[in-house]
Amino acid sequence: MPELPEVEITVRGIAPHITGKKISTIIVRNNRLRTTVRDDISEIISQFTVKEVRRRAKYILIILDIGILVIHLGMSGSLRILTCQTLPEKHDHIDMVFDDGTVLRYRDPRRFGLFEWFNYEIENIPLFRSLGVEPLSSDFHADYLYSKIQKRTMPIKQLLMNAQIIVGVGNIYANEVLFLSKINPKTVSGSLSYAQCETLVNHTINVLNQSIKQGGSTLRDFTHSDGTHGYFQQSHLVYGRENKPCTHCNTPIKRTVIGQRSTFFCPVCQPEKS
Repeated sequence: MPELPEVEITVRGIAPHITGKKISTIIVRNNRLRTTVRDDISEIISQFTVKEVRRRAKYILIILDIGILVIHLGMSGSLRILTCQTLPEKHDHIDMVFDDGTVLRYRDPRRFGLFEWFNYEIENIPLFRSLGVEPLSSDFHADYLYSKIQKRTMPIKQLLMNAQIIVGVGNIYANEVLFLSKINPKTVSGSLSYAQCETLVNHTINVLNQSIKQGGSTLRDFTHSDGTHGYFQQSHLVYGRENKPCTHCNTPIKRTVIGQRSTFFCPVCQPEKS
């Protein structure tokens, strides 16, 4: 599944090509996504101009004068910038066609994604009401994280992935952040010190920014808006490296399951608390 860096890269990739352009039509070939794409979507937003493209958590927001188109890439979705001469393929479900011939094409083989229209402000969209802070914003700092872990008994890895606390830190990046922070993923959240929260915040910001810089982690079907792939997976320190030597101490990386998600850690660099 595309995580925050991949979604941020997608936003940065498509924004220059569609911002300021007028929508000519929306072509829906298959409306059966996570929720059904409304039949009148083209009628509603055609002839309006894209004011801005931004990200909230793992959602892509295309902002018009009359509302916001919210897109989620699900497990296998992608957005591509093409021309109207480019013929659609099997899983190319939706085209947003602009008056200059540019096409924003939504592809989603598994159809777990989202393509929904809302005619009100971002803060009033139900999808966003319970979301936590953006990890790359000034709202994410040690004071915030320390306040959120108090009396929490869940493993710290699950807390980092809890979108009601911090948005967008998926499984891959939680593994990497905890390894760099030298914190065992099973550690009870409420047992962490303020200094450890500072470390977690710093590594979360650095890991996400580094992944964005390297183009994200290409897993399964994710591709960028230009069809290229990310390379951050080549820098994974623990994720997907079960039984391979730790890059710091050569101890074999272990795998366990926390919250039904595969979790990778070094038993020496990230010892369990006694």
